[in-house]
Amino acid sequence: MGQTRTPSRPAKGTERSGNPISRWFRALALFVSQILDELRKVVRPTRNELWNYTLVVIVFVTVMMAIVSGLDFGFSKLVGLVLGNGS
Repeated sequence: MGQTRTPSRPAKGTERSGNPISRWFRALALFVSQILDELRKVVRPTRNELWNYTLVVIVFVTVMMAIVSGLDFGFSKLVGLVLGNGS
């Protein structure tokens, strides 16, 4: 019944010490260091892989353009026939 409560303390690293500008620069430095850490984990493609990926994208985009162009041409002819244009 005579328990005393100790005030809770903020978790380590979340204390708001220092002025706002120095906190902002610390946060910015942490952000940049985390970005650099993530960039070190990136696996970069080799020259051959990059060439293959580029060719795949170019072929895919060309095929999709042909499909969309064909559909556009076909629908425009169909609309022309339905509306009596005939061409």
